[in-house]
Amino acid sequence: MGPKDVLDKLKWHPDYEIDKAKVKIVHRGKTKSQRTIRGENILELGSGFMKIRRGNKTVKIPYHRVLKIENSKGVIWRKES
Repeated sequence: MGPKDVLDKLKWHPDYEIDKAKVKIVHRGKTKSQRTIRGENILELGSGFMKIRRGNKTVKIPYHRVLKIENSKGVIWRKES
């Protein structure tokens, strides 16, 4: 199961809420930099990327940059190293 599958489950399964999720990603362009995206800023889950709201812009984040997905119960997915 990959990050897209987990995010789809958070979005569509009635027992989960994507708005309460936290998604840690590799922040492109900065050496060893990471950024956390709050689930409420995820606008769309595409086939190869998710669209997020960052300020007043929309940004596409490819799923291969996702490092970890958490919800209120803790870590629910982590990229294998």
